[in-house]
Amino acid sequence: MKTNFTYPNTSTQVRLRALLIGVLLFVFTIPAMASYVLIPMDADSQKEHLKAYGITYWTLAKQQKVKWLLNYRGGSFLLPDTEELQKECKIRGVSFEVISDAKAESILAEIESPSQNMEAVVLEKAPKVAVYTPDGTAPWDDAVTMVLEYAEIPYTKIYDREVLADELVLYDWLHLHHEDFTGQYGKFYGSYRAAPWYIKDKQDAEALAADLGYDKVSREKLAVANKISDYVIGGGFMFAMCSATDSFDIALSAEGVDICEPMFDGDASDPNYQSRISFERTFAFQDFMLEKNPARYEFSSIDTTPYRRVNADSDYFSLKGFSAKWDPVPTMLCQNHTALVKGFMGQTTAYNAEQIKPQVLVMGENKANGEARYIHGVKGKGFFTFYGGHDPEDYQHRVGDPKTELRLHPTSPGYRLILNNILFPAAKKKKQKT
Repeated sequence: MKTNFTYPNTSTQVRLRALLIGVLLFVFTIPAMASYVLIPMDADSQKEHLKAYGITYWTLAKQQKVKWLLNYRGGSFLLPDTEELQKECKIRGVSFEVISDAKAESILAEIESPSQNMEAVVLEKAPKVAVYTPDGTAPWDDAVTMVLEYAEIPYTKIYDREVLADELVLYDWLHLHHEDFTGQYGKFYGSYRAAPWYIKDKQDAEALAADLGYDKVSREKLAVANKISDYVIGGGFMFAMCSATDSFDIALSAEGVDICEPMFDGDASDPNYQSRISFERTFAFQDFMLEKNPARYEFSSIDTTPYRRVNADSDYFSLKGFSAKWDPVPTMLCQNHTALVKGFMGQTTAYNAEQIKPQVLVMGENKANGEARYIHGVKGKGFFTFYGGHDPEDYQHRVGDPKTELRLHPTSPGYRLILNNILFPAAKKKKQKT
């Protein structure tokens, strides 16, 4: 049987061939198409390090996972590529690179190599952030609220009433304002006892304590400190700066002991109170001596401010290096585009290394001065980080000084350390080995 078959004419063949080539080109170029956004965090490639954290948080808030590439180009971020993400990066001025699937796989393969001190940590959700701060406090009074505002990371302000009402359970991350948990009003008595703001702050604190059912501010602040301690032990993450760090531990150590002089609480302190304090419940510090002089702007021997002899131009502290694969937690908290960070002062500038508990990890230090600047520890199921100093871009911040303009410091290494702590609760945790 003869079958009739008609070949397509020449023009039809050309069209079919062109169509086939087009399909093949499309198929074979799919792996090379862009599918990820890399936000580099090294010194040379990123012009807005601080806002880059805000972009990462923004992505997590949209229920998308992010890979934090520890020790890769300053701790870069790898995000799913979308048109909306690219637009957001451009709006915020964040440097980014659009990379292919193949390039992303190559980077991850490099990171996974046992010879590289790198790790890719998955960030899973946007942490709910709370800032412990009184009403009426301006954002620039606290470095954390200032950088949260700049990075466009949302947060909720809470204070004693909310803490004592057990509202901390609503949050993954808590920052302590530059607070005095000992009831001594920041030890400002010596220089500012006649200042209107000091008088008003004292009156407000006493009124709040009374309204909450306490006869002394020191007892009310201790109750707050105990609630925060329970929050951390139960699995929360606490970050504190400046005087909130040592005054928190001092308050815990002095439970049941009156360490306040009459100008603070209306009656005399307990005799020999130094011998009665206990370091069992403190988070980070031990064996410290309390400052008994009410007119001295100092809480205890924890702080190195009174005896440090450092020139401002040469005041730096170094970040320690950790194994990204074995110790991802401190590695995350130390991500930066430099290992040398400019120092800055505060009421509590740095910590006496000899009075830090042995189980607490020192992540940033000035060895020449024997002081720690940046420390981290585990308490129960939770974590805490203490960071000495007031404002990373204002060397000696004083009462009444103008606010820091972070738009002038978009790549600040000192502020990056704060934002590392913001993202830490978002990470899928791996157990620390050392």
